[in-house]
Amino acid sequence: MRTVRFREYGEPADVLHLENVPVPAPGPGRIRIVVHACGLAPADWALCRGLFAGKLPRGIGIDVAGTVDAIGEGVTGVSFGDPVLGAADWAGSETAGASDRAIMNRWTLVPAGLSFTQAAALPMAVDTANLHLTWLGISEGQTILVNGAGTTIGYAAVQMALIRGLRVIATAGETYARQLRDLGATVTPYGAGLVERVRAIGPVDLVFDTAPASGALPALVEIAGGDPKRVLTASDFAGAAELGVRDTFHEDRTRRIDVLPDFARLAAEGRFTVPVARTFPLEEWRAALDISLSGQPHGKLMLLPVN
Repeated sequence: MRTVRFREYGEPADVLHLENVPVPAPGPGRIRIVVHACGLAPADWALCRGLFAGKLPRGIGIDVAGTVDAIGEGVTGVSFGDPVLGAADWAGSETAGASDRAIMNRWTLVPAGLSFTQAAALPMAVDTANLHLTWLGISEGQTILVNGAGTTIGYAAVQMALIRGLRVIATAGETYARQLRDLGATVTPYGAGLVERVRAIGPVDLVFDTAPASGALPALVEIAGGDPKRVLTASDFAGAAELGVRDTFHEDRTRRIDVLPDFARLAAEGRFTVPVARTFPLEEWRAALDISLSGQPHGKLMLLPVN
């Protein structure tokens, strides 16, 4: 089968290659799928650069959707041919989702009415957004600022917060400003004057920062009443260490709650979405990589091994 993977750490464009490899067999507690869609994310490029370093080679593409074609020992509740979405086993396998077939260690059924492309856009965005909102301790009636609401995680977080009864202020560029307003968020642009613009809208209880690191954290702390513990960043880790802001790598990961089935159902009903910017055949993975590394993907970039 075809797979995109790396055999050494370094810059993604240098270390990633499309290879032909044997089809892997699922181990206990795992399944194998024919990959219909695989979502790419900045996390994939971080893995190439050595994040969570481990045994090589390794594949890229954590978010996947497809049909079950092999079932490992001890797996129940799924049958051959079932449509599923979830996470490729990137840490325990020499390949991941950017392949003709993928081993999965976490999955849920694709609800009727949800395409494979839409389904594969969900897992990481849903899981990451929900985890950070859980860490923040959101509750109905609060006001949250989502900085970087045009990112896939930010866009998911806006919808989750609105569904849970929060008022949402969102910073975003023009690409998704209208869509965010249509969802019910109050949208303001990035850049100079952010503190004043947000204060004019109203007081903020909590801040979730998903935007690429740009030096905005001091302003976000000011917006949160000067309390860095009311700000959680998923991107600016250096700034967080300097200011005492909470960040992804210093929170309790045991608090994870699997809400993917719920949000897959909402997506099938048209009540939740992660925007898909473009799709590519698997062999055009380098084009997707270039767009992602540009920092302007404007949504999820998807590889479609099965055309």
